[in-house]
Amino acid sequence: MGRTKTASRLRKGVLVIAAVSLVGSATTIAAVADTPREATARAGGSTALQRSLDALVAQERFPAAFAWVRKDGRTSSLVSGSARLGGKVPVPRDGYVRAGSNTKTFTAVVVLQLVAEGKVELDEPIETYLPGVVRGQGIDGRKITVRQLLQHTSGLPNYTEHIGLEDFEKVQHTFFQPHDLLTAALAHPADFAPGTKWKYSNTNYLLAGMLIEKVTERPVQEQITERVIRKAGLRHTSWPQPGDQTLPRPHARGYALSSVENGKVIDATRMDPSWGGAAGQLISTPSDLAKFARQLLDGKLLAPAQLAEMRKTVDAPLMPGWRYGLGVFSIPLSCGGEYWGHGGDIDGYETRGGATDDGRAVGLAVTALPGTFGDAEKSAKAVMSATDTAFCN
Repeated sequence: MGRTKTASRLRKGVLVIAAVSLVGSATTIAAVADTPREATARAGGSTALQRSLDALVAQERFPAAFAWVRKDGRTSSLVSGSARLGGKVPVPRDGYVRAGSNTKTFTAVVVLQLVAEGKVELDEPIETYLPGVVRGQGIDGRKITVRQLLQHTSGLPNYTEHIGLEDFEKVQHTFFQPHDLLTAALAHPADFAPGTKWKYSNTNYLLAGMLIEKVTERPVQEQITERVIRKAGLRHTSWPQPGDQTLPRPHARGYALSSVENGKVIDATRMDPSWGGAAGQLISTPSDLAKFARQLLDGKLLAPAQLAEMRKTVDAPLMPGWRYGLGVFSIPLSCGGEYWGHGGDIDGYETRGGATDDGRAVGLAVTALPGTFGDAEKSAKAVMSATDTAFCN
């Protein structure tokens, strides 16, 4: 999601640009295997991943970094750093995080399930389902399709750039209503004509959530919980109730900039995530996010026709080779092929990962956004490199 041109939240699983100079300290905690099977998995390629996680802490100054990997039928869980800034508190293996924009994939799955049920048409204008709702300067819901919302080709302005998130500490505990977020977005002109370009906008998924509620006549959080979280057996994934600012235990604490301007780092673990909504409100763990991606690609959440629609991609000019489907990125791997996933950036936590067609699955997290403690672009690329290592080594 956007702060300004120099910072971003819930963005796209990509670079978060900010600048702050702060000397941080962290201690690497050795990963502990649950079983001999897991220890065996870690003895090979996971050694390279452990080095990558250690580098995220030692060189990029993230307080903590941790990952869960499934490969060749085996799983491994690794950690590095400290669960609390400036201390030597062991990082919980596979601890809870705010999942940020990973939520978008969950939302897209529900919309595509409704397509399979004949309740929604991908190429129907959003006006059909939300009449009169999407209007503004150069903005007309009669010309924006459901597919364009899910694929970020609608041209809608991004509401997260217009609700004061650049001064995070001032809004950290503020509750936002979805319609207020939409109003903030529609007060600004369209970025481009629908279908002519690609640009990430959280407003697309805010509207996708409203679409779900209109069609099902049930809250979006209920639909995501029943149709995706429970169906996939994700025991550590949840949508926080209104007013709930806590993060379940165990967790490593998350940190963020108080504001883009002052560069002060604050504890962001406790916050009101309501501004994320259907674009980024979920809480999860690296293993649950990886398992979700695995089940999605394995066809356990969508019918073949809808999964095929999800995987129809357009160029996403964020990094070389990146493409975007309906709620998922296709990201090339250094070892060949690609993985499908999303990632999420929200104050306090960045998450990356997904799954491949040959059975691999990865969930990786750090406890701050790139740019909180060091060079944003360098740190963001280091997180992406660690994710690549998790898949390839």
